[in-house]
Amino acid sequence: MSDKLKAALQEEYPLHWLAWHNDYEALKALLEKSTENIEQRDCRGRTALMLAVTLGHLEVSKILLNHGANVNVENNDGYTVVHEAVSTGDPELLAEVLTQRDLQRYSTSVGGIPDLLKRIRDTPDFYVEMKWEFTSWVPLLSRMCPSDTYKVYKSGANVRIDTTLLGFDQSNWQRGRRSYIFKGQEDLALMMEVDHDSCQVHVEQMQVLPPEYVDLTGSLRPSQEAISARLTSPVVATYIDTDKISFERNKSGILGWKSDKSETINGHNCKVFSATNVELVTKTRVEHLSEADKARHKAARSPLQSFLGTVEVEEGAALGTPNGDVTEWRGNPCHIRPEEYFNAKVDLGGRDIGRPREATVRTQKFRANLWLCEDYPLSLPQQILPIVDLMSINSNHFARLRDFITLQLPAGFPVKIEIPLFHVLNARITFGNINAFDEPVPGVTTLREQGTVMCKIDESCFEAPSSYARLGANKLRQFNVNDEDDELLQYAIEQSFVEASGEENQVTVWEALTTDQTGIAPELEEDHALQRAIQESLASYQKSVGVADGGLTVGGEIQQQPQEQQEQQQQQQQQESNDWALGASGGTDLAMALRLSQQAKEEEDRRRREEDEMLERILQLSMTEK
Repeated sequence: MSDKLKAALQEEYPLHWLAWHNDYEALKALLEKSTENIEQRDCRGRTALMLAVTLGHLEVSKILLNHGANVNVENNDGYTVVHEAVSTGDPELLAEVLTQRDLQRYSTSVGGIPDLLKRIRDTPDFYVEMKWEFTSWVPLLSRMCPSDTYKVYKSGANVRIDTTLLGFDQSNWQRGRRSYIFKGQEDLALMMEVDHDSCQVHVEQMQVLPPEYVDLTGSLRPSQEAISARLTSPVVATYIDTDKISFERNKSGILGWKSDKSETINGHNCKVFSATNVELVTKTRVEHLSEADKARHKAARSPLQSFLGTVEVEEGAALGTPNGDVTEWRGNPCHIRPEEYFNAKVDLGGRDIGRPREATVRTQKFRANLWLCEDYPLSLPQQILPIVDLMSINSNHFARLRDFITLQLPAGFPVKIEIPLFHVLNARITFGNINAFDEPVPGVTTLREQGTVMCKIDESCFEAPSSYARLGANKLRQFNVNDEDDELLQYAIEQSFVEASGEENQVTVWEALTTDQTGIAPELEEDHALQRAIQESLASYQKSVGVADGGLTVGGEIQQQPQEQQEQQQQQQQQESNDWALGASGGTDLAMALRLSQQAKEEEDRRRREEDEMLERILQLSMTEK
């Protein structure tokens, strides 16, 4: 490499150059002068921290983290710094990255909430109910999906959010009553978590950490169990590709009489739109796993994947060749020279830094749906978005909702939204009971002025009952960070719905939908509740194809079967039910149930097509008679 080229690259990417060469002393001296370019990206789309972690340089990574380098950035392939740290297999490096990530999340939360409450202080007060329905297009799985209604109170700089869904335990969703109250003050916010079942209130002051609380990082350091769990689980990144999304007005009617579709949602006339080309992408990496962990992961993914209708592509990187340098073999197995890496004109030809990837990419297309009202009494940017921002500070689910509703939507308020969360799970969000107009709400007084519906909310709504026990009052509660990210929630949701492991997972809906707390990907276990659901699905399917009360439906009439045939059929059904309950064939049973569900769906589609064809024939005949 010429000295001139070396000097030019070093001048263009000073932090990256030092990170590449693991020159942590020079890097520290440079950062002490200025951190202005700490988030600069190189020509391959990596920040200096992302580069250092990918190369496995521990000391350089520590220095960048201590100087505030953003842990939540993504590279060009959609992977975060945490993903790359897991891929290195270095537990110490992963612990450092997770600790700083959690500290940054905490700082963002406590600094962001007071600002959000200030934003909504001068907006009109309101009350609204947000109904979240979790649905699945897989018929037998849809029975297990929960629903919940968030009740949102806003008065001045105070916000209260009520929920009733507490968590998931094996195959049962646990119910309870919780309220989360945020009270905005000058430079801080007071948060109260009210448990109405145990009659307890936990109070926390949320404000930016002063210097004396720097040692909080020690309490945020992940446990050895959490580190081990990450290093023995796949790296999974799930995101919705919004680049190709387009919105189309839905049509209703038949043939030449189709018109723009409208529906009434909670008393409001709404235009119905579909968002097409919505792609849900899931990337899974396993290069850091042992052969035993890879085998366990592969077994856990069958037999659902073939049923989901996803397109799966395996990705691989150049393997490189060992040259005796262990350090370089782990971080740069393809022996890429810095003048190659930092030169945008050089095509690396599939080579890359970091451990060679063993990845699969699954894509599935969805149609998101929108019901838009042009004269809705609430303002999306002024009233609803700050609330969604408040809930999405630590929530990937609400962040997805925010990202979706902040796209270039058609005109109108999204009264109802249906968006995909995961490959088997959709979320349907409906706004209703604005300002307690439809149903009375204690503490909310509905006001009508010049045709406008407003409300007044009593101050008692933002106070916990005096009889409740108060915990942590007026103190900075030690921040409880959950180690699991959205990718682990994605993995665990699929496993819990399909395999329903016996691992206890008691989390509040606020934690489940805001901090993504869940168990690490479970191993395959028998679940009797799922077997019962399969039996019910099997029975429903048999009824749908004509088996009902000992008769077979033909052309809408019930044809009685001989008694002997009925008895044989009952014995066969009983034997099948016993086989389901015993779980004798494991994944084969599940595959069979999924096939039956698919057949039921196809049968329903066939009937719908026949009805459409019949309507078309009737219409043609009526036109012929004229």
